[in-house]
Amino acid sequence: MFKKILVANRGEIACRVFRTAKRMGLKTVAVYSDADARAPHVLMADEAVRLGPAPAAESYLKAELILLAAKETGADCIHPGYGFLSERESFAKACAEAGIAFVGPPPNAIAAMGDKIESKKLAKQAGVNVVPGYLGEIADTDEAVRIATDIGYPVMMKASAGGGGKGMRLAYSEQDVREGFEATKREGLASFGDDRVFIEKFIESPRHIEIQVLGDQHGNIVYLNERECSIQRRHQKVAEEAPSPFVTPDMRRKMGEQAVALARAVGYYSAGTVELIVSGADTTGDGFYFLEMNTRLQVEHPVTEEITGLDLVEQMIRVAAGEKLAFGQADVRINGWAVENRVYAEDPYRGFLPSIGRLVRYNAPQAASHQQPLVPSEVEGHGSGYMRGTGASTSLSTNGGDEPRTRVDDGVAEGGEVSMFYDPMIAKLVTWAPTREAAIDAQIAALDAFEIEGVGNNIDFLSALMQHPRFRSGTITTGFIAEEYPDGFHGAPASDELKRALAGIAAFAATAQADRARRIDGQLGRRLPPPDDWTVRIDGTDHAVTLAQDEVMVDGQPLDLMLEYTPGDRLIDAEVDGMPLSVRIETIASGFRLTTRGAAHKIRVLPARAAAYAQHLIEKVPPDLSRFLLAPMPGLLVRLDVAAGDKVEAGQPLAVVEAMKMENILRAAKSGTVKSVEAKAGESLAVDQVILELE
Repeated sequence: MFKKILVANRGEIACRVFRTAKRMGLKTVAVYSDADARAPHVLMADEAVRLGPAPAAESYLKAELILLAAKETGADCIHPGYGFLSERESFAKACAEAGIAFVGPPPNAIAAMGDKIESKKLAKQAGVNVVPGYLGEIADTDEAVRIATDIGYPVMMKASAGGGGKGMRLAYSEQDVREGFEATKREGLASFGDDRVFIEKFIESPRHIEIQVLGDQHGNIVYLNERECSIQRRHQKVAEEAPSPFVTPDMRRKMGEQAVALARAVGYYSAGTVELIVSGADTTGDGFYFLEMNTRLQVEHPVTEEITGLDLVEQMIRVAAGEKLAFGQADVRINGWAVENRVYAEDPYRGFLPSIGRLVRYNAPQAASHQQPLVPSEVEGHGSGYMRGTGASTSLSTNGGDEPRTRVDDGVAEGGEVSMFYDPMIAKLVTWAPTREAAIDAQIAALDAFEIEGVGNNIDFLSALMQHPRFRSGTITTGFIAEEYPDGFHGAPASDELKRALAGIAAFAATAQADRARRIDGQLGRRLPPPDDWTVRIDGTDHAVTLAQDEVMVDGQPLDLMLEYTPGDRLIDAEVDGMPLSVRIETIASGFRLTTRGAAHKIRVLPARAAAYAQHLIEKVPPDLSRFLLAPMPGLLVRLDVAAGDKVEAGQPLAVVEAMKMENILRAAKSGTVKSVEAKAGESLAVDQVILELE
């Protein structure tokens, strides 16, 4: 076994690998850029080595600096995590040449699967179902149009070296191809250094299913069931679960066997993932097609760990050290259900624009951010296995109980920064329960208790997803978000029961604040108690709330409400009519902002005797900014499509802004004439900076 491991990555995945490595008794080495000098993964490691400036191209992507750090610290193995150098054949080769073990697959397997065009050819030879398409090089936009027409719309244009949702464009018409082909090439070049693009048929009503494979260096390969990854936005995964509510045992076997056949064809070992696109209309169990193979650990690997009991990081390390797998395919089972949500620094109320800045407040939904580590125990007939819980076990799927549990994989800390240089993911929230419904309910409760301030975040949106009837039914496709939120996200709808609960909580909080004011500065006089009759306005509707010593009345009906609140608290844990409810609370003018169950509610709370006068207050009207094109996020102005004096129509592209290496087309909100242009291509923009003005 190795003695010291270096993780060539940052953030939550570096922390994740360190946790397992420390449990195995390995010394740990972190690498960092200037932006990450005080990051949690640096503090967590036994040693840390600076790589360089904040941009990844000058730090985390510098293979020679990482190898130098390994040599200087005496690390005998390197885990690449995901992203960065994890799927670079050249890096795996360089590790071997330096005499340092690469905790991942062999270089030839990385090369074979890293090129999406060549990987599809290999998959076809291995007997794996592939999507119809054109796998040759495409010279220009005109040729792309001809190919797309021959295949038949809709088609998907993909960067050959792409991944993580970058370098992909869906085209329903010739115009879409002409608009998107060059952008796909640019994204591929900017993100992966390769501008080749291929085109394939887009499977309508598709589901995105992936098979986790694990192999050793002795020819043993198993598949560890599937993950459902259909909840995506702009081809980037948002929520994942294992197993899939769609996959039958027969389909699982067929998918798994094909995934193993592909892995065997390229001499694969370590952990890897075969991604498949599945027709939601298929009833035969054969309507699945190969997309790509990711030759690394996936972001969503925790859901597989939760249902199998395996620690995939430990398995990768043991395989890299030359050990055989301690179990076979027959030992792999499914225990319960796991759901993962990716908590991102983005604002779902503003079109999911990325958000950067300081984490003023960060409090994960449990006292300790991380679940107890996977611990070794005996697998009957197979020696040592790795699973959750303590004591002996008779299968790989034992987890130590049936109570729902929560796991948070993160790499941030309160006071830290979400940087513009890296992926905006803050944490991965994982819940496990015996059933899918219970695992989803555990997600909703955990999301309500997740406190993040200082940057925008998608917690409300994730909660809304978990509550959505279509998601809960399991009838999902990769188009779910676009279909269910065509006009953007505006918060999850609140039931009448929830509004009554929020009215009672708001009145209770207002009473507590009034009592505090009375006690500290005599605002209500010595003998005058705080009000106990309130008028609470939620979403334009007034609710009459009366607080008595032994009961709460909302609109004349009793509300069974139990809670504790002290002015200044940010989170209220309440019980309403016997059901637990976590509510984030923020004091604003004339009331509160209460956030729970996927929506933030701006609530006005007034003493009942004063509420009647509120109708006479003059409402402040916000200024009309519709004539300005504003930068929706910090980014680089890649292109301006208009000049002063040009006439534009509503919906017409005006500019392209790049943020997080993704190109965003900014369109005209209304027709008009360009009065002035205030920015130029190549300029770095601040959020809400004026790009141009219309008249």
